Amino acid sequence: MQFPVEDIDADELARREALFGPLADTVRELIDVTIRSEADEDTILEAAQRIRDVTKRLNDRRCEGGFGVRFTEHGHMMTWGNAVIGLRNAIAPPLVVEQAADGGMCSDFTLGAAYEGPPGLVHGGVCALVLDQVCGMAASTAKPNLTGTLSLRYRRPTPLGPVRARARIDRIEGVKTFVVGELYDADGNVTVSAEGVFILPAWARGR
Repeated sequence: MQFPVEDIDADELARREALFGPLADTVRELIDVTIRSEADEDTILEAAQRIRDVTKRLNDRRCEGGFGVRFTEHGHMMTWGNAVIGLRNAIAPPLVVEQAADGGMCSDFTLGAAYEGPPGLVHGGVCALVLDQVCGMAASTAKPNLTGTLSLRYRRPTPLGPVRARARIDRIEGVKTFVVGELYDADGNVTVSAEGVFILPAWARGR
């Protein structure tokens, strides 16, 4: 597994964050309005052409494959293409995951129209995606761990809008880290609970 290191300082990192973050935010707004817009036909056709033109310009220079996980020489990790927390990924909510008082991980975020499954509710697969990310980050506070299994119990529907995710380590057995996590709706009700086993990959065991 490759983790490229880029020779950039804090100022250059901040410049890139300030450049690409708002671009992703704008595309995220575009995704939402594409789903919900009731504009007239001419407006939609004109917008589609303008978007094609801008996409062509942005496509003139791009990296091959995914963005991956990159580091600066000072150890700052850039997971900017990640589907849940990616700064540059417009399909990511994106989550800002922080350490909780119990040593686990938590995040408060909003899931809008782009994440809908049943009417007005978050798609169950999106719930799984979020919990996989947050549980994996809880498992990886000291060493990198990859998802082995993730079991979910859907306790009640998760409404679109404000959502909270929490995850914490239950126990560690050798190369396996057992994690539990939950999603909560705006009223504090648990909507989905998760139990996961995360595995320390072979390439990281000798470090």
